[in-house]
Amino acid sequence: QVQLVESGGGLVQFGGSLRLSCAASGIIFSTSTMGWYRQAPGKQRELVATIASGGSTNYADRVKGRFTISRDNAKNTVYLEMNSLKPEDTAVYYCYAHIIVAATHGMDFWGKGTLVTVSS
Repeated sequence: QVQLVESGGGLVQFGGSLRLSCAASGIIFSTSTMGWYRQAPGKQRELVATIASGGSTNYADRVKGRFTISRDNAKNTVYLEMNSLKPEDTAVYYCYAHIIVAATHGMDFWGKGTLVTVSS
């Protein structure tokens, strides 16, 4: 019932920019922590950025200063603005949601992913 649908991936040149979107349904979006993870071939999935319900953000060191995560609660959508892209950013990017079930219990959900390829 929970759905996270990513869009905006594609091929971009070195130094270019790209904006990813994730439309969420089946969750109370305004109280959920949202985020983006990525996975390159042969590597583990890694955190890119998160944004809490109150708006606080967290970024991986490798993207800090280049990527910006934001959310629009009215549209149940989280965004990832990516600037100064490098070939090392090439990966499948996954939308992430952490929903609160109880005070000490939550559940995680992921989208199917969208491919971002940065040419050298």
